[in-house]
Amino acid sequence: MALAMTLPNRPFRVAALYRFARLDDFEALRAPLTAFCCGRGIKGTLLLAHEGINGTVAGSEADIAALIDHLESIEGLAGLEVKYSSATQMPFHRMKVRLKCEIVTMGVRDIDPTASAGTYVAPADWNALISDADTIVIDTRNAYEVSIGTFKGAVDPATASFREFPAWVEQHQAELVGRKVAMFCTGGIRCEKATAYVKSLGFEDVFHLKGGILKYLEEVPAEQSLWQGECFVFDERVSVSHGLVEGEAELCRACRHPLIGQDLLSPKYAAGISCPHCFDARSDEDRARYAERQRQVELAEAQGRAPHVGR
Repeated sequence: MALAMTLPNRPFRVAALYRFARLDDFEALRAPLTAFCCGRGIKGTLLLAHEGINGTVAGSEADIAALIDHLESIEGLAGLEVKYSSATQMPFHRMKVRLKCEIVTMGVRDIDPTASAGTYVAPADWNALISDADTIVIDTRNAYEVSIGTFKGAVDPATASFREFPAWVEQHQAELVGRKVAMFCTGGIRCEKATAYVKSLGFEDVFHLKGGILKYLEEVPAEQSLWQGECFVFDERVSVSHGLVEGEAELCRACRHPLIGQDLLSPKYAAGISCPHCFDARSDEDRARYAERQRQVELAEAQGRAPHVGR
């Protein structure tokens, strides 16, 4: 069965989507899109801006298909980039449609991926590109995402937000000269914008992974993969691995950092309260608040109520 289809033990279909397109009247889309999704039980987040749409949503297979058809019918949004996966439980608590200045925030004016993005590389061709000694491979995601998985040999810019990426590139321009520049991200949107920025600096041999890590993990067999670890996703699944099955990472509810392996064995880890990444930055009063929130979460789960929104 195709990965795009939901399975009996994973009844929710998850769609990560984006499209760079000029949307002059994007504000007017907010209310009807909210009504469309809420009326079908779809949950997640959609971001709208002058430069297009971005988001991840989940629902039944039929409802997600209806949403994609609806979005494709909107002027400018035909040709959406969509990656499908599935989940055992609804991975979002609510539906949000938000208006933004950018659908992925870089903070650099006049960057237009529709006119100057790098060359797409299909997942089947990605290994050959990044194995070339003349290629520098750059992970455009943030450090907390990179911490649980990345491609073999990839450079980690160690950014806390995508806004920091342009400054990192400018500081490392000399390392890019005369080389192929291959960039990747979770679903393709950040690296598409990143390639447009790098090309604006005068580099030409710039490439990005079409469909991002998610499409690579879907299409490339594990035995041929150069991916190491798990891929962080921005929902309650926390991470996925090869075949887009749900990963083993957990999320620190205090700082939202993904946790794997030794993180979960640390004496500084307490479910819902603290982890090695935030323990020293939080006070005892903070941890007391988090402990009460965790108690409410566990109580709601024990009583079979809806997930506590404080999570």
